[in-house]
Amino acid sequence: MKYKRRQSSYQWLFLQRLLCLFVLLTLTGCISPIALNRAVIAYDEAVTDSISQQLLVNIVRAHYRQPVHFTGVSNIAATFTFVANAGAIPSPGGLAGATLMPIFGGSLAESPTISIVPIEGEEFTQRLLTPFPQSKLTLLLRQHYDVDMLLRMMAQEVRMAHSERHSVHRNIPSDKAGYEMFRRVVLHFSAIQDHNQLYAEPLLLKHTWKIPSSSIAPDSFQSLQKEFIVHYDAEDDSFVLRKHTPGPILITNYDPDLLPEEEREALNERARDWDVSDIAFDIRAGHYGGEWPMSGMFRLRSFHSILGSLGEALGNEKGYHVEKDARTPPILNNENPDQTLEFVVSKLPSADADLSIRWNDRYYAVNTIGPHARWNRNAFQLLFLLFQMTVTDLPRIGVPSITIAK
Repeated sequence: MKYKRRQSSYQWLFLQRLLCLFVLLTLTGCISPIALNRAVIAYDEAVTDSISQQLLVNIVRAHYRQPVHFTGVSNIAATFTFVANAGAIPSPGGLAGATLMPIFGGSLAESPTISIVPIEGEEFTQRLLTPFPQSKLTLLLRQHYDVDMLLRMMAQEVRMAHSERHSVHRNIPSDKAGYEMFRRVVLHFSAIQDHNQLYAEPLLLKHTWKIPSSSIAPDSFQSLQKEFIVHYDAEDDSFVLRKHTPGPILITNYDPDLLPEEEREALNERARDWDVSDIAFDIRAGHYGGEWPMSGMFRLRSFHSILGSLGEALGNEKGYHVEKDARTPPILNNENPDQTLEFVVSKLPSADADLSIRWNDRYYAVNTIGPHARWNRNAFQLLFLLFQMTVTDLPRIGVPSITIAK
């Protein structure tokens, strides 16, 4: 009888320890993903805040004619160590050796290594000093970003075509006549975009060649069909080769695919000598917004120039109200703020600011209060996006790193 009682006690002790081990393993499995999720979100917020503050502080640096400088995070490696232990002690209120009370313990250790790389040298030139290509602007236009906001931030001037000459209108408030014409042009584009009649597409050019059939070897015929549309002309025993190639990107108030081939070639000839950072436009009568027909091109800025223009707005180069042209259709929500991106400068930090930085005992923040709060938030988000669009592959080896021990 005593043997059976002792055996039952050992079995109960074994079951208790097994249960403790099961609970401990389950608890460790729950803690690991929770800790990992929190760490990933925390690192993501830290990197995003770091870039946002760098953008804001570099706008202030540009205002004070200080060097612009950025530092990128090339790699984050975090090691998580989960330690758990379990045991059992006799219950204080029970019989010794008969009842056990489980005890649990655990710890979490995190050891992150963050590699940061300063943007300098050739990377600085490519990312900050090189003007944006037209493809970046059209990529954003196709995703329905506000064309008014895009061009006010990205374009340094508009060149209007008049017969054989161009008139240049700079996007600089101190150039009153040029600035007001620039603003009226982009407001006209905005009104066309509000009614979904603005196109930003490459001209589709068709090239045609006629080759005698005797000059084409049979073994090269298949390779020709891979690159060209081949048609045989029985009348003169020749092959007609056709190829469609994308031409320069054009902003229009009509579908450029509907243009006759001669007009496409004429537009292509006009754009042949333009730089990759120039984007052409052609607003025609007979389509929406055609009450003010115009053609020309926008010359795009570099990211460094964008920061400089925003920094100038903190001083004497502030934007001011410009009314749309009388020929421009109504603008949706009548959204036409004076400044591309408005800032608040104060001696004390603002509790309502989404983001602020301190420079020379003053606090600078994006203005997120008032009728243009939504515009300002979207403009700063666009600035963040443009900075990300300049990113090249950052080196991940042989770079200075900072190890944060916790």
